[in-house]
Amino acid sequence: MMHTADLDLPRRLLYHPYAQILPWLGLVGLLAVLWVALDAFVIAHYRAERSALERERTDVRLQFAQHTEARRIRTDMARVLAALPLQRDFAPLALGLTEQAKANRVHIPGLTYQVEKTDVPGVSKAVLQGSVTGRYEDIRLFIHNLETAEELILIETLDVDRAGHADQVLTVNLQIVTYLRSIALQPVRM
Repeated sequence: MMHTADLDLPRRLLYHPYAQILPWLGLVGLLAVLWVALDAFVIAHYRAERSALERERTDVRLQFAQHTEARRIRTDMARVLAALPLQRDFAPLALGLTEQAKANRVHIPGLTYQVEKTDVPGVSKAVLQGSVTGRYEDIRLFIHNLETAEELILIETLDVDRAGHADQVLTVNLQIVTYLRSIALQPVRM
């Protein structure tokens, strides 16, 4: 059995001075519960979807940057391959080297060469070795002409030997390297 005092409690609360704000407090509580539910179920879903889209956008931008870089590298590689002499042009290149030596008044008595494979398909490395004998000024001019030639020629080693010659004559052991592309490998045009 309920006491009348228990039934009078809600009536008494409704007639107190703060009783007018109880419905507003109930409305605020209901709105707070709705906000938490909305945030937990709806907004959290869209946040997760947005972060997934952001990750996808970042991945696509990274792929685009990689594709752009690969395109630039392909263009650069095509330019390098176009600058390399063909393997069939190697003999005239070696002959041109001895002609350049004669023009600069130096002697290359025994020039040897060998062709080696590289890691790049269709490209081989040609190594020319020999000793160059002449005056210092002539050898310096010869080396300068090699370094400024149109062909891609690299001086890999250079050893000076003065023993056994007159004071004016030097002997320089050179190892000259160039890269050759095979006839089948044609540069890619971009």
